[in-house]
Amino acid sequence: RSRRAHVSRRVVAAPDKFRGTATAGEVAAAVAAAAREAGWHCTEVPMSDGGEGMLACFGGANRSTVVSGPLGAPVRAGWRLDGRRAVVEMATASGLALVAGTNDAIAASTRGSGELIAAAVAAGAHEIVVGVGGSATTDGGAGAVEVLEHYAPFDGHAGPRLIVAVDVSTRFTDAARLFSRQKGADDGQLEALTERLVRTAARYRDRFGVDVTDLDGSGAAGGLAGGLAALGARLRPGFEVVAAAVGLAEAIQDADLVVTGEGRLDASSLLGKTPVGVARLAASSDVPAAVLAGEVDGVSSSQLSDPPPLLASLRGRFGREAALGDTLACVRILVREWLDDLGP
Repeated sequence: RSRRAHVSRRVVAAPDKFRGTATAGEVAAAVAAAAREAGWHCTEVPMSDGGEGMLACFGGANRSTVVSGPLGAPVRAGWRLDGRRAVVEMATASGLALVAGTNDAIAASTRGSGELIAAAVAAGAHEIVVGVGGSATTDGGAGAVEVLEHYAPFDGHAGPRLIVAVDVSTRFTDAARLFSRQKGADDGQLEALTERLVRTAARYRDRFGVDVTDLDGSGAAGGLAGGLAALGARLRPGFEVVAAAVGLAEAIQDADLVVTGEGRLDASSLLGKTPVGVARLAASSDVPAAVLAGEVDGVSSSQLSDPPPLLASLRGRFGREAALGDTLACVRILVREWLDDLGP
């Protein structure tokens, strides 16, 4: 493919967070540091697929509201109001990271997420973007719906338009089976949560005339996405929402390499996570891609995009202790090696 003439080659750093060790912005900065060392230019575009970190991609919080946390205790949640558009990250109100100690997978509620969206409505937002991911909850959005149903429908006609940026394509009644164990549920609770999701879907169908079980992504955040869809919200892949907001496609044009990644790359990454989205967008623009992850589990490069990107595991390359304890140094070393191999 033809490229513009330029003195130094250009890499685009478009990673997601490495949960628990580094933010997307920190990883992008580490890629940029490696690029400077290698004589490359770097464009930093920290990414999110709708989970934690999405708010930062839109410019960060400029408002905060005290809401109910996932287990009822009050939390102060940041959100953004930019003109008539609000951006809300459900993890700031109902996230697993807010739970001190062991989560109660049955009791955990999305009520605080509903309160945060209600605050955006009260502030006059005409469009509200809700990032879902990192939740402590599998309540099917029941807590949020209880708060918000009198504002419905959220279709942009009678009231605000609600766009839900989902980070997986999971459907409503599969949410517990796929994700509730990581939220603290045991096998018995998993079965109870699934049965509750089935009942909740039936209630939404009867009350709002929406069958959320047919919607891709409705199981995101333990079914919060489906609950909001029952109120008229539109579900969209979170990667696409964020990529459009930050101009990722434009940033990739004429790049010589795109570097992306996340903390753990596994089968769930193929359901709509950032590294796959970035790799496929790069491939569609005929730009080589490289994917790095803290750990790679059961996923091959050929599953990510065509042509396949470079793929590396920090744990595989540096060992578990360094990958977790010095993530950014590992990123910097690995990216420097890639860029040196590609040449100045």
